[in-house]
Order: sequence, then structure tokens, then C-alpha cells
Amino acid sequence: MSPESVWLAEVVVIVALLFISFFFSGSETALTALSRARIFKLVQEGNKRAKQVEALRDRKDEMISTILLANNLVNTIAAALTTAVTIELFGQDDSIALAIGTFIIALIIIIFSEILPKTIALRHAETVALYVAGPIDIAIRLLSPFTRAVQWVIRGLLRVLGLHQEGAEQVDAADVIRGTIELHHREGEVVKHERDMLGSILDLGDLDVSDVMIHRKHIEMIDFSQPVEDIIRRVVRSTHSRLPFWKDNPDNVVGVLHVKDLLRVIGERGRAAVTHDMIERLLTKPWFIPENTTLREQLIAFRLRRRHFAVVVDEYGVLMGILTLEDIIEEIVGEIDDEHDRVVGQEVISLGGGTYRVTGTTSLRDLNRHLDWNLPDEDASTVGGLIIHAARAIPEQGAEFSFFGYRFYIEEKRANQILSLRICKQPEEAEA
Repeated sequence: MSPESVWLAEVVVIVALLFISFFFSGSETALTALSRARIFKLVQEGNKRAKQVEALRDRKDEMISTILLANNLVNTIAAALTTAVTIELFGQDDSIALAIGTFIIALIIIIFSEILPKTIALRHAETVALYVAGPIDIAIRLLSPFTRAVQWVIRGLLRVLGLHQEGAEQVDAADVIRGTIELHHREGEVVKHERDMLGSILDLGDLDVSDVMIHRKHIEMIDFSQPVEDIIRRVVRSTHSRLPFWKDNPDNVVGVLHVKDLLRVIGERGRAAVTHDMIERLLTKPWFIPENTTLREQLIAFRLRRRHFAVVVDEYGVLMGILTLEDIIEEIVGEIDDEHDRVVGQEVISLGGGTYRVTGTTSLRDLNRHLDWNLPDEDASTVGGLIIHAARAIPEQGAEFSFFGYRFYIEEKRANQILSLRICKQPEEAEA
């Protein structure tokens, strides 16, 4: 065989090795970049190639070791052959030719075997991963003895360096989902309302019913000892569909009346025929729940019991408030207002210049949603409660505070309750 044929054959081998390197580089990026959720969905749809990808991802360490081993081996052989061809063409003493040959093969490997395949794999991760899964599985089986030897050496080095870990770091699935939602919102693919709604679903397990319940101060309750006519008048005028009744003292809730039941009796027998006994028979037994029940648990309980109304009590059995199914749904989708409700937008009035007038009873979570703020709601559920908690005192009217990057001015106060205040977000320089 002539010298020309030899180096020509070597060039063909080099090109073939570069294509193999191209394949392994792209495979590594595609198989690691493809979303596990997307793989799972394809497997559920019966995609056989997706099952191969899932099996490879389950052996991630072995897969990565095999790909890196094969890729570096191929690149090393290609570089060595390039040096040999350069020597055959220009001679061993021509250092400039050797340098140029080394530079060219390095540039080709970087562009053609690293950057280009990885870029393609990132842009078409799903398609590439599905096509390379089979060949990569074969490569893993063929190179398994070498791969295991390399992994044994690596584990030994990790032990020497004190970096050996018994298990892989566990990642909270909820945090991954939150990060994905926030990322897509920042990129404009998820609008603010959708981000808030998806985030609220994830928060149901972290929120207690006490965080969203209607406080006892704002509950519309009826004293059962009142005259029947007064009870009927209050029920008819109420904007609520269910009303709690109490006897002796407001903490002693004896039942819950569905307004529709009383109206049906009035329609059938007439208003004058209604008695206390009739009303008492219409009352349903109150469902008492502890204030530290999570919203996720309570939502499931509402569904199982087919109930929409619960009475919240503390550890001493004292009435704290009430919770309805609508309260939990509103925590997910935002306020569901009708013509009788006071909407958040009416509680938050813009004064211009980034300053807002807010009622002290405004929910922190509603305010954060409405203005896209990040006031902390771990220690208080209302704006007034946050001020009292942060100040460690009940502020006087006219007092000013700066907390959490916001400035608060108390406008109106009655007894120990903050009725109205102004809030503005401070510039970052002021925060510093």
C-alpha cells in the first residue's frame, strides 16, 4: 500500500472518529437535558423509545461514565492519528506543521464534536434523546467492564478526598415545580394570575385554616334566643347562604342554618307559622375543626364529607372563626366576588407615586397578589397584624415604620386595632 493510501485511510478514520464523538457529545446533552416529566408522559403514552430513555436515566451514573469514556477515547485517538498524518506529510522535524495540525484538530473537535452537537441536542433534546437511546444502551453494555473499573477508581479518589457521599442529594419536587413556574413566568410564558394560582395549589399543605378563615370578629352569627320574627328578619337580610346559631354565649355554636331551608319552610307554611322548634330542626350539627389543620387536609375533608362549612376552634375549644369551601377555592384562584362582597381592589387605594392606602384587615396574601409584593405572611395574616408583630407593640396613630423594604404610616386606629394605613415600597438604595 502506498504512503498516500495510508494517510488517506487515516484521514477517513479521523473523520469517522469525529462523527462518533459528535454522536456521543450530542447524546450526553440530550439525555441529561430532557425533562423527566416529559419522559414520564411519553412512557405513559406507550412510547417504547421513551422507556429506553427512562431506563438510561435510572442508570445515570453508568450512562454518563460510558459516554465520557467513549467520547474522550475517540477524541484522543483522533488527535493521535492527526499527529501521525501530519508527521507523514511534513516530517517529524517540522514543528510549525505539527503545531498547525494540532491546532486544527483541536479546533475541529471543539466546534464539530462539542459545541455543534450539544447546541443541536439542547434545541431538540426530545427528538435526539429518543433516537440515541438504543445505541447508547448498546455502548453501555459493551463498555461496562471499563466503565466499572473507572467508577471504582473514582469512588476511591472521592474517599481519599473526603467527598464520598452515601446517597444523592434529595430535591424537593415542590421546589422544582415552583422554580419551573417562576422561570416560565419570567420568560413570559405564564401570566401572573396563572403563576399565583399554581403557586397557591402548592402552598395548600403549608397553610393552616387559621390563615384564611373568617375571624370571629367578622362572623355574622344569630342568637337562637331571639324572637322568631327577629331571626327570620336577619336571615332574609343576610348575604350569606349559611349562618351559625349560638346559645347562651357566642362560643357555644349549636348549629348551622342553610338559608334556603328556612325560606322553603316560609314558602310552604307562611312566615307566621315558623317556630323555634322548626328552626332548631332545620339546624345541622356544627363541624368543629382545629385551627392548625392544613388547607390541603381540610379540602380533602370537605370533599369526603360533602360539606361546605366548618367552625374553627383553638386548643381550648374557643371559637376562632369559620371556614368555607369558597375560602379555600379563593386561596387558589383568587377572590370570587359577587355584588355583596368587598373586593381587594376597594381595600387598596392607589395614592400615586407607589403609595397605597390599605385597611388594616386586608389579607397579606391578597395584598401580595394584588400588587405583586412580597410582604411576609408567616407570622401574621393581615397587614395590621404584620405591623403589630414587627413593631412588637400596638402602634399609635401617626406612627411610621420601615420593615421588610416597605414604609408604613398609621393613618387611623381604634382601640387596639389598626383601621387604615399607607404603604409604599422603598427603593433598593433605601433598603440598603
